[in-house]
Formats: sequence, structure tokens, C-alpha cells
Amino acid sequence: MKEIVIPFATGLAIFFFGMQLLRIGLEQAAKEKLRSLLLRFTKTPARGLVTGTIATALFQSSSAVTVLTIGFVNAGMISFAQTVGIILGTNIGTTVTTEILALKVEDFAIPFMLSGAICYLIPWKGTQTTGLVLGGFGCIFLGMEAMQWIAEPLKNRGWFGWMMDIADERLWLAILAGILVTAVVQSSSAVIAMTMGFFATGLINLPFAIAIILGSNAGTCITGFLASIGTNRGAKKVALANLILNIGGILLFAPLIGWMAYLAPLLSSHPAAQVAHIQTLYNVICSLLLLPFAGAFAAFVDRLLPEISS
Repeated sequence: MKEIVIPFATGLAIFFFGMQLLRIGLEQAAKEKLRSLLLRFTKTPARGLVTGTIATALFQSSSAVTVLTIGFVNAGMISFAQTVGIILGTNIGTTVTTEILALKVEDFAIPFMLSGAICYLIPWKGTQTTGLVLGGFGCIFLGMEAMQWIAEPLKNRGWFGWMMDIADERLWLAILAGILVTAVVQSSSAVIAMTMGFFATGLINLPFAIAIILGSNAGTCITGFLASIGTNRGAKKVALANLILNIGGILLFAPLIGWMAYLAPLLSSHPAAQVAHIQTLYNVICSLLLLPFAGAFAAFVDRLLPEISS
């Protein structure tokens, strides 16, 4: 069992360390510009979507942008209605990470880490920030590669094959697994990175991988709910809206998993890229489908969680 647990835990730790380095570097580069962006450019749902996409791509975390948005609503700096576009944008912005991870990571891990270390040692703030970003990507790539080492040991265990046979017949179990694992690790990027690696090594099939992707989008909503504890009604609406959007996406696309599995090989011949491209398509389509109805959706959430008059 140690040949599974140790590589997986090591790879996951390196991956999260890389994500943290990357986030710190990007935040240092952007400073207050991201916060200003969220506050100033959200007057319409379309502008909110663009703003949410850019902020999430720079923060490298949809959860971080959602938590920041909840804080703004709780402080009365923006209204709940303005956040719908931001939420739609976070779902698109998070795909930037997975598209980068779809590159041949084994070719980039060590060069990125070495380049990052050299840049960080140069006593100039701009270069050090670049070093953090490069080193972060290097650690992320290395962590992904380490997590793939458990593929062969798992394949050799009969119970794992039995579980995969059951999940292939009941893809809702894979969706549920995506929700639960993402809720535990608090990172949809990490779960999708694992999924990309497992599919690339043949540990899981494509429909199973797509089902996990659908579930991971909903699982990441737990962070928003935790952040909304103790906040006002408007802030709680942000967390609820995020959950409804992602559950709605699952209900809409779960019956189409077979079709998406057929489409994926047409998008790329590389297994990891197939998973990344499907996630991108799924999130972009879901966000653009709801964008014209953002106002009506905000009103719907308002009715579900109305303000309590004193």
C-alpha cells in the first residue's frame, strides 16, 4: 500500500506547494489591481464575466475570487446582482490552469524549477516575482508527474478494477467522487490534474474522467459556503448562486457524457489535453448559456434567500 500512498501524498504536496508559489507570485505582480478590477468593472453581467475570468486566471483559484467577492458583498461594496457575472467568469478562468497543465509536463518541470530558482536569487523584485511563478509551475508539473506513479500499483489491485467496473456502469458515482474529493482537498485544479494524469496512464477511461470534471466544479463550492458563514444575506446569496450554477451544469451535461467522450479525441490526440479541453468547453458553454439570463437568475436567488426585514 505504501507504493500508492507515498507517491500520491508526495505528488499532491508538491502540487499544492507549487500552486501556493504561483499564487503568491501572481498576487505580488498584480497587487491591488485585481481587487480594483473586481470592484470597478462589474456593472453589467458581461463585464463581470470578463472580470471574473481575468481575476481567476491571475489568482489561479476560482475559490479565492469567490471568497473575495463574498467579502465585497458582505461589506456593501458591490451588490449581489453584480456578482453573477463574476461567478460565471470564475468558471471560465479556472480552465486556464488546466490548459497549461495539459502541456507535456514531464518536459517542463525541472527547467521551470531551475529557472525559477535562478530568477528568485537575483535581488530585484520583478525578477523574484517571476521566479516564484516559474518555480510554482515547475512544482505543479512535478507534482502531477509524481501522482501518476501510482497508476501501475493501482492497476495491479483487483479491488480497484472492480470499483472501476461499477463506476463505468454508474457514472453518477464518478460525479459524486469528483464532488467529495474536491470538497476535501479544496482545489478543483488539483482534482482535475489527478484526473488528467490517471486518464493519460490508462488508469481510468474518458467517460469516468469527464464525470469527475463535472463533479469537481460543484465540489469547489464548499469553500464559498465556508466563507459565507457569519456574513449577511447578500454574501450568502453569492455562495448559493455558485452552487446552483454548478449543480445545474451537472444536471444539464451529465446525460451528454457519452457525447463529450466521443468529441474529446477530435479536439486533441494527447489524453491529458482531451480532459483539459472538455473541461474548458463545459465551463465556457455553461457560463455563456446563462449569461443572457443573469438578471433573472439573480432575481431567482433573491426569492430563494430573501432579505429579512427588521
